Amino acid sequence: MRRVDHRPSRRAFLDVTGALAAAGLTAGCTPDPAGPRPAATAAPAAATTAAVPATGRYQAGVTLPRPAQHNLLAVVADLAAGAAVGPLLAELGDTIRALTAGTDRRLLGLSPGDLTVTVGVGPRLVRAAGASLPGAAGLPRFSRERIAPRERGGDLLLQICASDALLVPVAAAALLDQAGDRVRERWRQSARRGADVPVGEGLAAPRNLLGFIDGIVGPHTAAEQRRDLWLSGPPEVAGGTLAVVRRMELDLPRFAALSVAEQEAVFGRRRASGVPLSGGTAASGPELGARTPDGRYLVPVDAHVRRAHATAVGVGLMLRRSYSIDEPAPGLLFISFQNDLRTFTATLTRMDASDALLSFTTTTASASFLVLPGFDRRHPLGSRLFG
Repeated sequence: MRRVDHRPSRRAFLDVTGALAAAGLTAGCTPDPAGPRPAATAAPAAATTAAVPATGRYQAGVTLPRPAQHNLLAVVADLAAGAAVGPLLAELGDTIRALTAGTDRRLLGLSPGDLTVTVGVGPRLVRAAGASLPGAAGLPRFSRERIAPRERGGDLLLQICASDALLVPVAAAALLDQAGDRVRERWRQSARRGADVPVGEGLAAPRNLLGFIDGIVGPHTAAEQRRDLWLSGPPEVAGGTLAVVRRMELDLPRFAALSVAEQEAVFGRRRASGVPLSGGTAASGPELGARTPDGRYLVPVDAHVRRAHATAVGVGLMLRRSYSIDEPAPGLLFISFQNDLRTFTATLTRMDASDALLSFTTTTASASFLVLPGFDRRHPLGSRLFG
């Protein structure tokens, strides 16, 4: 298959900026470190949003800012033959600092607001730095996939988030302009979140295209994040994490044809409230052993919340968010962060065996990345790994 160079020309940059602005695209992005975010009114204009530091122990865009921005663009690209990854990452880090500070002329006068850019590197590049490093292994193939070769894997992930929808394509164009001929884009996906719904304990989470509240379970506390989210070593990756990015089409008509009770049995939660079918509150999680008087599980054996439950799988928690998409087909952009890729692979393997939700999904793009540790002026992005 012929690879097409997707680096944006000035004309293409203006076209995509105008198209996204005209469409009024909104999306969801950065996971909240405290889990589902507190219920709030609609976000104010980007001019009033607080800036998010681009530098620090961790990259922005994983647990900061709180609450999450509304707009997301994921760009997956490959490194061109002969291109040096270390200098490229260092330049991207400098560009991120300039963009988030509002000093990069390629912002075209827009305020950066709460713009964040999160950079990950794919398994091929990680293996070149060390075959045993976290992130060196890619994702296996699973059932219910229909993925073109160019939309599986990749060398570079740019996750770009902002409350102002205009900033997302503008920042992407600046970053790809900085990369120049050293990268070639594979695929990109814009996405948006549904409205937040209170789930108890002062928390709220968004609905997905299937009408259910999404992203309730995750590493909410600092202790859980140290255990399940951030990499503690080896030193060159400490402060990073592993990201899984998968785009899925949803069979909305077939799911909508189910009764509400049947839909709730697929998820294992009440559609209106997010409360598990075993009772309690949405935030408290399901009681998997709860049964009816005649011995049936209140949460069906093939319900999504049972099949994907971390305790049942025997893995840690993943910080995950699903974002709604409407092209190339209605569906979800799934992004999860975890410090062990097995957290995702073991969960999906168990779901593959018997999860009622998967029968309504088809995965059309898939990749995993090592999200690099944080950086600053003295320690450029990626320097510990590719210095």
